[in-house]
Amino acid sequence: MRVGIVCPYSLGVWGGVQAQVLGLARALRATGVEAQVLAPCDGAPPEPWVTPLGNSIPYAQNGSFAPLAPDPAAQLRVLAAIWDERFDLLHLHEPLAPGPTLTAVMVKPVPLLGTFHASGRIAAYRWARAGVRRLAARLDLRVAVSPEAAGMARRYLDGNYDVLFNGIATSEFQHDGAEWRTAGSGTNVLFLGRHEPRKGLSVLLEAMALLPADVTLRVAGHGPETDQLRLRYANDSRIHWLGQLNEAEKRRHLLEADVLSVPSLGGESFGVVLLEAMAAGTPVVASDLPAYRVVADDGRCAELFRTGDSTDLAKSMLLALERGPEIEHRVEAGFARAEEFSMDRLAAAYMSRYERIVGGAFG
Repeated sequence: MRVGIVCPYSLGVWGGVQAQVLGLARALRATGVEAQVLAPCDGAPPEPWVTPLGNSIPYAQNGSFAPLAPDPAAQLRVLAAIWDERFDLLHLHEPLAPGPTLTAVMVKPVPLLGTFHASGRIAAYRWARAGVRRLAARLDLRVAVSPEAAGMARRYLDGNYDVLFNGIATSEFQHDGAEWRTAGSGTNVLFLGRHEPRKGLSVLLEAMALLPADVTLRVAGHGPETDQLRLRYANDSRIHWLGQLNEAEKRRHLLEADVLSVPSLGGESFGVVLLEAMAAGTPVVASDLPAYRVVADDGRCAELFRTGDSTDLAKSMLLALERGPEIEHRVEAGFARAEEFSMDRLAAAYMSRYERIVGGAFG
């Protein structure tokens, strides 16, 4: 089967959807599926089986900035690739986002599967509800990455949604313990995420003032708040700003960290980074958001704190850093939980749906 996986967001920008697209394509290709990714790429494509559609432009969306490519040149490139590659099916991530996925919905040359990632509020869905419902009806099958994402899509678009949680390549985060933990001192907290209000980095930085002087914080990523926050905390030598990390660097820091802190304030439909830390055997402290509660199995696999409460966050991080029996049990449960969300399992689940809709179209 030839599958075109279309991503509306630039693969040259760090993001959860982009990581899922590439990870799913790798897992599918490992099983013999001819999967080709079509996406904007600010720079060289990350894999030889990625067809670049041009550069992106940042658009404000759901409390963040989405690197979209709605320009005519990108649409012509995706149309040319679709016709040239003769796919049996197109798998569209965020199918109604402006740019290549929406173009594919409008022309619909082959059966379409759409995966909805976003939760929260999408202004365009509210303003053009009738129009987006008609477009969504062109999808042969709809998938959402969480109950929250399914609820948001159903509210604006109607329809039925299979819930398939995001996946991770679990083997990439596993280790024998000693090799990586030697770099940690028992006081190393890690933040991985975009520096924007909804990711809650400012809450974590406030919590650092309540932690002992030997606790250090490694802050990965960047965003619109980076310069302001770096200036505000310039005199705190415990905070190390790592900048943007590639995948290998991200894995290394997750394996070295003594705690991963995920202080998001809202707008989250899942929590892949929680699973990655669990697979690495790293304790997780996360906001008590509905999406994170699902990933953490109601707190069985991670320490959850009151969202936006820096005092409660500091208390939870101290508990995790002490690595007592309760935290050890959560780490063990988290490791098993991560295995439930392996990318190989996700690829198999999508493959069964591909066969169903392609068979319905051609069988």
